[in-house]
Amino acid sequence: MASQNASGYEQMQLIQVDPVRRSISLALTQIIVWPFIYLIFLMLLIFSKKQTFRTETRYILFGHSLLVDLIFLCLTDFVVLLSYNLVLIPLHFCIPVCMLLESVAICAPLTIGAMCVERYVAICMPLRHHAISTSRRALMVILMIWILSSINPFVDMFILISTASHEYLTQLTHCHYEIMVSEKIRQFARGLLFIVGLVFILIIEIFCYVMIYLAARAASGDKSASKGQRTISLHILQLFLCTAEVMCPYIEAVVMQYDMQTYLTVRFVNFLAFSITSRAVSPLVYGFRDEKFYKAMIYYIRCKNNVISTDSDKQT
Repeated sequence: MASQNASGYEQMQLIQVDPVRRSISLALTQIIVWPFIYLIFLMLLIFSKKQTFRTETRYILFGHSLLVDLIFLCLTDFVVLLSYNLVLIPLHFCIPVCMLLESVAICAPLTIGAMCVERYVAICMPLRHHAISTSRRALMVILMIWILSSINPFVDMFILISTASHEYLTQLTHCHYEIMVSEKIRQFARGLLFIVGLVFILIIEIFCYVMIYLAARAASGDKSASKGQRTISLHILQLFLCTAEVMCPYIEAVVMQYDMQTYLTVRFVNFLAFSITSRAVSPLVYGFRDEKFYKAMIYYIRCKNNVISTDSDKQT
């Protein structure tokens, strides 16, 4: 029991001790997170209501992206509420939460890459697009994304269960993925593997961007190609935000060696700027820039009649 209390005390040092600052941080988090949760939930509702969205590949992938972001934001907010209220829970309860958070965090960039490839096929291979980008293949891609995203969390879970002591597995803790990879070398390997994956996806996105750019030049005045370029540009921005999110813990570790209060401030700012903001880019990319989806949003928000165009030239 003494070791459990010591562990809990050490983890609480990573959270604002001042109750006023902790309350302000918690309130600010809720103010920022919940509008995004509401917006993403609304978009998922719209996605489920319209048959055209459930049958087109790009909307299926977009719906999956929204689902992943919603799960991430809800679980993250749940963990934040527990942590900022200084609630310690059994580690065996934290493990599945951490595994799901890690899986959806990996799902996000993989889905971005799949959406970029779909735009490349639609613009650069228009005659083969309907044959290649089918709803069945989109669901298969989503299944593969979840399988790839789950490999690392399950491996870490099996290693933890097989190597950790019973005392460690029964302790009370705050939920964060480091409880599953306590060794520094494994934390470094995890971050390095994630960055390598992001670089690989970035290469795919740059390739798609260049090919769409060449297609736009070859067919001057092609609005769909120009919109595709802007869409992929925003996807690349989202990928950079994901990369920054991965790099933040290493920067925070350096700051923590000098001043704990500065570390807590930097950690909180990074959390809002990268972990939360990166999940807001997907709604911006499709929810507001795609004309069909935007009209559907206006229809449900205002509860008025609205004609949703099916003109393929208006696709983003």
